Amino acid sequence: MHAIRKMMGLLGLLCAVCVGAGCGTHERMFQTDVLVYGGTPGGVAAAISAAHAGRRVILVEPYARVGGMTTNGLSHTDFRTFESLTGFFLRMTERCEAEYRRTDGADSQAVRECMRGTQCEPHVYQKAIDDMIGAEPNITVLTQHHLMGVTLRRSGEDPWMTHLNGAQFASPQGPAVISAHQFIDASYEGDLMALAGVEYALGREAKETYGESLAPDKADDQLQGYNFRMFMTQVPENRVMPAKPPGYDRAQFVEVLPLLEDGRIVRVFGTSKAIFKSQTPHQPHDKYDINDVSKSPVRLSMPGDQNDWVEGHAAVRQRIFDHHMNYELGLLYFLQHDAAVPAKSRDEALTWGLCRDEFAATGYVPEQLYIREARRMQGAYIYTQKDVEAEPGDVRSKLHTESIAAGDYGPNCHGTSHDGPRFGGAHSGEFYQNVAPYQIPYGVIVPKKCENLLVPVAASSSHVGLCTLRYEPIWSSLGEAAGLAAHLAMQEKIPVQRVKVPALQALLHAEGSATIYISDVPPSSPDFAMTQWWGTLGGFHHLVPPTSPYGTRGKNIAGQYYEAFPFHEAKLDAALDDATRKLWIAIAEQMYMDVKPLQKAATRRDFIAAAYAQKR
Repeated sequence: MHAIRKMMGLLGLLCAVCVGAGCGTHERMFQTDVLVYGGTPGGVAAAISAAHAGRRVILVEPYARVGGMTTNGLSHTDFRTFESLTGFFLRMTERCEAEYRRTDGADSQAVRECMRGTQCEPHVYQKAIDDMIGAEPNITVLTQHHLMGVTLRRSGEDPWMTHLNGAQFASPQGPAVISAHQFIDASYEGDLMALAGVEYALGREAKETYGESLAPDKADDQLQGYNFRMFMTQVPENRVMPAKPPGYDRAQFVEVLPLLEDGRIVRVFGTSKAIFKSQTPHQPHDKYDINDVSKSPVRLSMPGDQNDWVEGHAAVRQRIFDHHMNYELGLLYFLQHDAAVPAKSRDEALTWGLCRDEFAATGYVPEQLYIREARRMQGAYIYTQKDVEAEPGDVRSKLHTESIAAGDYGPNCHGTSHDGPRFGGAHSGEFYQNVAPYQIPYGVIVPKKCENLLVPVAASSSHVGLCTLRYEPIWSSLGEAAGLAAHLAMQEKIPVQRVKVPALQALLHAEGSATIYISDVPPSSPDFAMTQWWGTLGGFHHLVPPTSPYGTRGKNIAGQYYEAFPFHEAKLDAALDDATRKLWIAIAEQMYMDVKPLQKAATRRDFIAAAYAQKR
């Protein structure tokens, strides 16, 4: 059943205890202001924001390169509108577009196909991330360092609080011990959080737990299935044909044959009734991000061993990694070479191969498995389906005045179990819900009982809530907020639970990171910070009653991407009508502002600027 867990039952009772290996006498010793574990986009964003604030940062990554799934094949980024991209993620995509302009030319097809830098080749994302880290002298990166243990003590202020002192790592260079003032767990699995004794959940809640319509009737231990995001091409000069994987057994794949013959599978590669999802629009230079096909009778994701991965040691994770890799490559090898495969399908499969210029160091395949869901912290605020539902009587989603990030993709689950045979059966637990852009409050990254740890990726949420948060642009925004919150906690010498959210929001706005979706005031605008501040106070809620179903999008651009959500503009140049002035005066009075100068405002911009001038 669904479980709430406290690793080792610690929770405030440890005093300088080392958990796990790595407490020997020959460790390399490091000391820093902020330790970020996990080189995911959320971890990179956290490291850069903390370093940019003047803090010394060590970014620790268990794999050979940083970037998480963004540099491991997930190039078809999940968001709906370009207006939702701000902060670190926007800066990264702008670098990627600039790289294509440099290498291919300003008017090139590659520039058009990269869609403002959001649909890029992994090596281009890698260069952008490496360059952004390299521009921050306060960041030290340690790759191939695997977390082995932590040291904890009781808090000096609150005996029920814990304080992280340090963490131990194994690496090819030998063990390492890192002590820090602040810790950020940006790993997909939440490994550091778990070792620190922080409460977390695994599995799905029942509908009644949080009143979520997308939740199951009864709680269970199911998590979303995993798969690789292979990067493939049909260009012969750049195509590497996969070899027969270790332990290949054609008997594992013969049941796919009836599906090819009776029309349940019409293409090997495609977006529906296919085996390998070739995401569209494709990436520059005729490359494709390959994914699991939802609702297909043949799936790449294999629910069943996710919990073993999450709670397993290195050998268990390696076994699961190999199982997924050999399954995906074995299935492709079967389709390309087995004489029983219909000629049409075999010929189609033979046009596809791995990319010669991607992942060369790891045999042209990603080094990371796509972990859609793992541990979920149970922190200061638990994010649920209700947080992405409409504010009553409004076109906008629920207002969060303590917001630290904005998201723009509905709750989406690729399935948590499989019914019937491997080929021809069906995943269960899948869902998707259209929503309007939403806000995410600070409590989502804050533990209840550890005073110097922040968790932006394995964030505090229900299963349905994580299916809303689990997109790299959102994790990047949460990571950026975590880095700045760690800085503020050090600056004020306070626990992360007492960080003043308005101060954090001000830093985020100064860095061009949104806390609410406003479609017509981009981060490049001189009005961005004041408009974000006013919107996060509620200034753009209840201005427009819903005239169409909640979550109605703008005009489609391509694939899953759309023009800006309607009725989410600030309209700063618009004259200030009486109804809006009345609503805004009420907000100003709640903030103890002098409303006299606000009464004279002629436009929305005038009012917000006059209010912002009084900002405390």
